[in-house]
Amino acid sequence: MGRGKIEIKRIENANSRQVTFSKRRTGLLKKARELAILCDAEVAVIIFSNTGKLFEFSSSGTKQTISRYNKCLDSSNAAAEEYKTEANFSLWKEESKELEVLKDEIAKLERKQIRLLGKDLTGLGLKELQHLEQQLSEGLFTVKERKEELLKQQLGQSRLQEQRAMLENETLRRQIEELRCLFPVADRVVPSCLEYYHVERKKSIVNNGVTCPDLTSCQLMFTQRGRRHPLEKPFRTIQRLKWH
Repeated sequence: MGRGKIEIKRIENANSRQVTFSKRRTGLLKKARELAILCDAEVAVIIFSNTGKLFEFSSSGTKQTISRYNKCLDSSNAAAEEYKTEANFSLWKEESKELEVLKDEIAKLERKQIRLLGKDLTGLGLKELQHLEQQLSEGLFTVKERKEELLKQQLGQSRLQEQRAMLENETLRRQIEELRCLFPVADRVVPSCLEYYHVERKKSIVNNGVTCPDLTSCQLMFTQRGRRHPLEKPFRTIQRLKWH
């Protein structure tokens, strides 16, 4: 039977952990020595135990291997920096080209805008002027179409508001008619004012040089549309006064 698979995790038992460390350290150093001999490779292994004890193996000396490692690390870093610098330079160069292209396009657009305003036309030929005139005509036609569209929209909104106002007026008129039907107006309306009619007096009686008016010939008539007001008092006939 083969060996069972061991779960890779920290061994809790201190004695078992120390025994396993010794066995595996010896096996690792043995494998490193075999690799250096078989493949003619420069191999270095450095191990620190949990107590801080150092164990090492190097086929060419630990310091020499570490120095070689540092040189390779520095050269790789320098190469990476150089590559990064070259990449940045190429990227900056491409961005500069794009920037120049954008500047040229902006300058062309500015010149085109100035020419559309009717300025700086000295360097244009006949064909360019005709093309510019066509562009202006097309732009003016587009502006007119948009203006007509907005006017039509405003007219439609005005008509809609007018229809709403007419509907509201019709609704109010119907409500007023309904209220009149619920509360009919009386046939006889109390007048707001009374009319006064003056009747000419008859001849007065002269007695001993004193003029006495004939009170019976004077009446006050209060009428309203040919009808007697309900509050009007009956007329009274005043007898003639005799002066002795």
